[in-house]
Amino acid sequence: MVQALSSADSASGLRVLRERNFRWFFLGQCTSMLGDGMVAPALAFAILNLTGRVSDLGLVLAAGTAAQVLFMLAGGVIADWLPRKALMLSSDLLRAVSQGVMAVLLITGSARVWQLLVLQLVHGMAAAMFMPAVPGLIQATTTPEQRQPANALRVLALSGSLIAGPALAGVLVVAAGPGWAIAVDALTFAVSAACLSRLRLRYTVRVRRYRFGRDLAEGWREFRSRRWVWSIIVAASVMNLLYAGFSVLGPVVSVRSLGGAGAWALISAAFGAGCLGGSIVALCIRPPRFPLRSALIVMVAFACPTLTLAAGLTVVAVAVASFSGGLVMMVFNTLWETTLQQYIPATTLSRVSAYEWAGAVAFQPLGLALVAPVAARLGVHATLWAAGALQILVALSPLLVPEVRTLPSPRTGTGTSTGASSDESDPAAPHAEVRRRSA
Repeated sequence: MVQALSSADSASGLRVLRERNFRWFFLGQCTSMLGDGMVAPALAFAILNLTGRVSDLGLVLAAGTAAQVLFMLAGGVIADWLPRKALMLSSDLLRAVSQGVMAVLLITGSARVWQLLVLQLVHGMAAAMFMPAVPGLIQATTTPEQRQPANALRVLALSGSLIAGPALAGVLVVAAGPGWAIAVDALTFAVSAACLSRLRLRYTVRVRRYRFGRDLAEGWREFRSRRWVWSIIVAASVMNLLYAGFSVLGPVVSVRSLGGAGAWALISAAFGAGCLGGSIVALCIRPPRFPLRSALIVMVAFACPTLTLAAGLTVVAVAVASFSGGLVMMVFNTLWETTLQQYIPATTLSRVSAYEWAGAVAFQPLGLALVAPVAARLGVHATLWAAGALQILVALSPLLVPEVRTLPSPRTGTGTSTGASSDESDPAAPHAEVRRRSA
């Protein structure tokens, strides 16, 4: 299982920041993630002030997510073609421009809903180019033993942005208006691009021809050839579907029996605090001997928020459970991302990451659409009980796959790690370590 570090070893987790390239990347991520955390609340007030229709807000926010999903696989292929630094820098600059234009439209009072929707599409497309390149860039800027603390620091920045971003957006919206909050978001992408420009990475020029269909198919083969990858992604997708029970029915239970909107705000804040705590825990633990086994076992606690709502417990109990859910989610994410970076070849990592991301969220919209009619038929609490119980079973189901149970941490086991030091260099042994046996 997971072992705690001594205080001296805990401090050593920060040594990855001594790596110049990773330090600049991490600084840029801290900045742009803060801006990301500001977007949803700022857009909410902007559109409600503009039209007053919640449906318009839903359309604009959905546009960005839909663009990410549609372009994610293409982003994975392109990120394995091009220098990842250049691709990510271009993505940041494009988002700085799109958010800057949105800010100008809002500040000058000339914005229209269709304009905001188009700009969110551009933002989502740029994000789809950026996200698949992240694991490969972490792989290129760290050594194998540094990757768990590197991923933990990144999710720490993400967790902090979930708290600080909305708070800063609220202050700016009240003091100056939503357009100025979007303007700060645009500035964060410009800062992130400036940080990425400071990276010094070698890029190996490839001589083979680029063919989109062939390379996309190659990424799919790399993805499906590893049962430990696709079995966990299938489980993650179903978990996201089931979590819709908590996210959709949670506000309903809060209003009916927990005291109203304030109770749900406390529960949501506790989840964000749990994410922050989980990031710190992930930074301060030794890599487990079998990281995927440990990650899935702790992920059982992700069902706690749903089950406490189903049981009709107090708002404090639900908030504590929500905190634990956020905590284990970030521990799981850190161990999972680190394992991918250790075992997937650098030349296909972005494509595998794109399939991984798209697969993990594939069922989420379905869950959001189905939870209300299911609750109308079964009842709110029965639906929550079923969702919580299934979450436990789904979290543990990948343990039926031998590779999931036995895949070792490269530091403690016999697996081969991908210790690439350049942006696109090939690992010495692509994936022989998981042929024990992959499908």
